[in-house]
Amino acid sequence: MSKLVQIWANGSVATLATGREGLGIIEDGAVAIEAGRILYAGPRSGLPVALRDNAEEIDLEGRWVTPGLIDCHTHIVHGGNRAREFEMRLEGASYEEIARAGGGIVSSVKATNALSVEELMKSALPRLDTLISEGVTTIEVKSGYGLNIEAELNMLRAARALELVRPVRVVTSYLAAHATPVEYKGRNGEYITDVVLPGMEQAHAEGLVDAVDGFCEGIAFSPAEIARVFDHAKALGIPVKLHAEQLSNLGGTKLAAAYGALSADHLEYLDNEGIEAMAKAGTVAVLLPGAFYAIHEKQKPPVDALRKAGVPIAVATDCNPGTSPLSSLLLTMNMSATLFGLTVEECLVGATRNAARALGLLSETGTLEVGKSADLAIWDISSPAELAYRMGFNPLHARIFKGERFDR
Repeated sequence: MSKLVQIWANGSVATLATGREGLGIIEDGAVAIEAGRILYAGPRSGLPVALRDNAEEIDLEGRWVTPGLIDCHTHIVHGGNRAREFEMRLEGASYEEIARAGGGIVSSVKATNALSVEELMKSALPRLDTLISEGVTTIEVKSGYGLNIEAELNMLRAARALELVRPVRVVTSYLAAHATPVEYKGRNGEYITDVVLPGMEQAHAEGLVDAVDGFCEGIAFSPAEIARVFDHAKALGIPVKLHAEQLSNLGGTKLAAAYGALSADHLEYLDNEGIEAMAKAGTVAVLLPGAFYAIHEKQKPPVDALRKAGVPIAVATDCNPGTSPLSSLLLTMNMSATLFGLTVEECLVGATRNAARALGLLSETGTLEVGKSADLAIWDISSPAELAYRMGFNPLHARIFKGERFDR
């Protein structure tokens, strides 16, 4: 008879547990798992005797264990690429100039619309596999490159299909309010009426949407337009989040917080009023250094002010074909430290506990606590600092998802 309980021991454990100081480090720790759930996470000396009976003990050989990583903001389902825009930026064009010339988000629409659900899913797999290979156990995937009802639904269907072919948890965000398609140029309101709102209803009816997102910016949608989208989401009982204050300050973050948004993302131009609103609402600040780096931004998000206000900070790749072609959450942590001044602790919390919070999943994953999903990453490192310190190096030894082991 196979043993039902697995005990990972003889290593260091960073539980990231809520209520514990720092990373919740236990130097000689153990994690016990049964039926995909965590039974125990704490000092090896404190393991209940009852757990040891009929348990398989696995020697960590001095390695480190953390919660599985969470990429809480991605656009990995899409068609084509925007390498030419990369060249244009090198030649001096700004993100806004590229978008107004017909590039940017809209340029990905044609390539995305040309693919079937299966083709979209298969095209996303190399990006997903790269993230999984770095210890990611949960990933958020947005629509937003279809810009018509069926294409938006197909993106979400492809995102859901990823869970069927890879051992990973996928959380979806409906992002039809990402840009206005060419045929609706100058008619944002009509696009919202004709596409965004009825598409949201269909996505909800099919069980395809976990949250509703939008892009509140001068080149996208105004706060008043986003409010229409959020009102509809609220009526359907769907949580919201928002791309806000990336290129300017339109007050999108304050609006998102007023709707109890799970997160507001980017935030380079966030002001104190927006920070106060986030703190009051418990909205997570998701920082995206890949986009900051790729589009040569100069203004950094107000990290110190977010810290002082007690706003939870998460980090994510923003993996997308144009402004953040980044598919490494480890590099994202390094960039968050180097470019934005986050500490090692903030980087790791931002890619686990706070990332789970940004997806509304903190009760299920993001920390190593009793009752939660057994989502772990096992690392060949001597301290957690190595996870943010190295560039282009992957120290993952093994990944545990819902209690099942997957070696690198």
